[in-house]
Amino acid sequence: MHLLLLNANTSVAMTERLVTAARGIARPGTRISGATGRFGAEVIASRSAYAIAGHAALDAYAEHGGAADAVVLACFGDPGLQALQEVADVPVIGMAEAGCRRAAQMALRFSIVTGGAAWKPMLREYADMIGIGPQLASVRTLASNGGQIAADPAGAEAGILAACQAAIKEDGAELVVLGGAGMVGMVERVASRLPVPVIDGLTPAIQSAEAAFDARGGIKTNARPLAMTTAGLSPALTDLLAREL
Repeated sequence: MHLLLLNANTSVAMTERLVTAARGIARPGTRISGATGRFGAEVIASRSAYAIAGHAALDAYAEHGGAADAVVLACFGDPGLQALQEVADVPVIGMAEAGCRRAAQMALRFSIVTGGAAWKPMLREYADMIGIGPQLASVRTLASNGGQIAADPAGAEAGILAACQAAIKEDGAELVVLGGAGMVGMVERVASRLPVPVIDGLTPAIQSAEAAFDARGGIKTNARPLAMTTAGLSPALTDLLAREL
């Protein structure tokens, strides 16, 4: 199968990092490619950047999704996820939803540790939206955003470890999710020093995408017809939204 990792921010370096990590997670036979947002924030760390990223995700899917058998929206917070699921004829899995649902299966109470203070209320709202808010013990944020963490993982390690320890000791977390593309690779750095399981969102997202592909038998389904009249969008996105089945 061909799995597309869709990064809705504009950091090509982040996309490349995600693709490299995904190739170590995916099962043999899964081909991984990446797509990066054409416009918007380099790192999504605010409501306004998140809103723009939803459009960027649709735009990137329209341009690069045609050959994919499944898509992972590789941005924690899942900007544009429901819209992508509406237009896509293949499974679309959100990294945040996959990580949070896996955490909720594994523990009665879990915490999220991520970069960027604006994510704290946004992720609480997200957990409520997908029905697992009561299990979210806390959202612990770092001053550094995801891009800064990815650029200097060794420098970010102590802060991530301290946030995880606080979530466990002060908030009662029985599991910690390291949230965000910038946190990919950090589980291995901190997990052995913590008394509870630590996961990120990428592994469960890829596993969920592969399982969804298997469940469909590799067959693409007809997405919902939109027949939408638009203005000012890219040609690829205009064509996608204007189709009639």
